[in-house]
Amino acid sequence: MSEREAAPAPVDICGLSLSELTALCTEAGLAPYRSRQLFEWVQRRAGAGWAEAGNISGADKARLAEGLSWGLPVPLEERVSADGTRKFLFQLADGETIETVLLDYRKDRSRSHATLCLSVQVGCALGCPFCATGRAGWRRNLSPGEITGQLLAVTARMRRENASFHVGNLVFMGMGEPFYNMNAFLQAVRILNDARGQNIGARRMTVSTAGVVPGILRLAAEAPQIGLAVSLHAGTDELRDVLVPLNRRYPLARLMEACREYVLRTGRRITFEMALTEESATETQARAVAALLRGLPAHVNLIPVNIVAGSAARRPTGARVAAFRRLLTERGLAVTIREERGADIEAACGQLRQSGAKRKGAEAICHLPSSDKTSQE
Repeated sequence: MSEREAAPAPVDICGLSLSELTALCTEAGLAPYRSRQLFEWVQRRAGAGWAEAGNISGADKARLAEGLSWGLPVPLEERVSADGTRKFLFQLADGETIETVLLDYRKDRSRSHATLCLSVQVGCALGCPFCATGRAGWRRNLSPGEITGQLLAVTARMRRENASFHVGNLVFMGMGEPFYNMNAFLQAVRILNDARGQNIGARRMTVSTAGVVPGILRLAAEAPQIGLAVSLHAGTDELRDVLVPLNRRYPLARLMEACREYVLRTGRRITFEMALTEESATETQARAVAALLRGLPAHVNLIPVNIVAGSAARRPTGARVAAFRRLLTERGLAVTIREERGADIEAACGQLRQSGAKRKGAEAICHLPSSDKTSQE
């Protein structure tokens, strides 16, 4: 068979909605109920392959396997923090690697719900200097199946310890900028929200962006129930240009206009994240942030910057962080100093990266995508 006549690559079953799976089963001449059985095996039961689908005949599985691939990301490493946080290093089908973090905030350990932090890209193109992911560079976008596959692989792993384990909350705050992989992100959201699968409520999902304006507006239009977190990090363009290079494309005035439009369309409060450095934890910056957010339903998360190899960013003292918080609360803002989780295993904010083997081949910092087309792909 020539290259031109080669069979198309199999479709990843983990990235298919029930309606898409039904269409493929119908095309293969199978009864519609087969798609519902398969969707449950893949999405609800977190099955790892065809052998686990016990109520589907071997003949039907063989027909489906001709056009569908079914395999979860391969766990290469699992690290457990002193506070219970777990970080997973997964290898994808092409050898690329990503990291996923399981956060356990439960006071009652007999309950099974936890929070999972998902990656959406291999690396990140934004180049924020205090972020390990950005410093490692961008490799490619994740497919919908690779996004959902992280949750399924973690669920399969954790159910070996607790059969009732279930992820109750999702935060798309791992590696990459979700709004530069918007279609795959939204497809993953739809699949994970499906009541016949993981059944995670949209209001239990939060997505973080560095400030991709078209993505914020598209989220408001297409997925208004999902929580929005904006990585602000500075209150002036001069400093934000350095800390968040994306600010040169979407400066603060444009970003805040999009945030106000988001609130108008959704009625939702926005979380603004501030990774505080010695340079940003100042009275001047606090006053600027308060002015930016005046009149917006907002919550501010203060995150003392985490130590990242190769970064010159310096962590502010506790007194500086407390003073920054006081200046914001005095101006009417709701403010939280985020509890640090997983720093001892490099699982905290800004510390995720690819495996060492992949990092060696990456650029130190990648340039920004040349157009907003990326936000739609």
